Amino acid sequence: RELHPTNCLGMLLLSDAHQCAKLFELSWSMCLSHFPTICKTEDFLQLPKDMLVQLLSHEELETEDERLVYESALNWVNFDLERRHCHLPELLRTVRLALLPAIFLMENVSTEELINKQAKSRELVDEAIRCKLKILQNDGVVTSLCARPRKTSHALFLLGGQTFMCDKLYLVDQKAKEIIPKADIPSPRKEFSACAIGCKVYVTGGRGSENGVSKDVWVYDTVHEEWSKAAPMLIARFGHGSAELRHCLYVV
Repeated sequence: RELHPTNCLGMLLLSDAHQCAKLFELSWSMCLSHFPTICKTEDFLQLPKDMLVQLLSHEELETEDERLVYESALNWVNFDLERRHCHLPELLRTVRLALLPAIFLMENVSTEELINKQAKSRELVDEAIRCKLKILQNDGVVTSLCARPRKTSHALFLLGGQTFMCDKLYLVDQKAKEIIPKADIPSPRKEFSACAIGCKVYVTGGRGSENGVSKDVWVYDTVHEEWSKAAPMLIARFGHGSAELRHCLYVV
């Protein structure tokens, strides 16, 4: 009952020192779910390097803006620059740099003096810029960790095209305020239905370019950024609806 976002980091360090596993687990969970609060505390700047790396790299770190992770890493380094600057490359690897807004990546991260003084840090930023350009230009699948969304991230996808046939998929990046092209739908169609289950988008039925009604089910994996074909429906459908319930897909 005494655990709170303003003291969970202190409790984390205390429980770690005294090997209180239950308190450590509760404190760690609160740190992940209240990162925007804890990263502004004095305790955050006192975190041991290994614990900080574990926190910033965690798949379930909850943050609405990856810029906060980047800026928190830099703040930690600058707090004791002489002893901590050598850890910058390791910390930069924990940041999903390619998910930063393009302007921020080019105008802030790429020009950061501390980064440009270290060859390893500069290489990581250059890789992130290449990944960002591939994403924006829809130039192949980007599998680098620096471009992989965290599990807690929410995403909005658009399906559409320039004709009545839908052949394009786009990611609406609300944090970066960008619309990013993704892999084209392998089989263009209209009057289909789409539904998300976990990290996958299911496109069912519809009419193809040959105007026939389809039984096909196409699946887009948002983690690996690729389409694959699932088992077809029993009945061809168009103009239908689909919904998810308890991780099962229903077509009506």
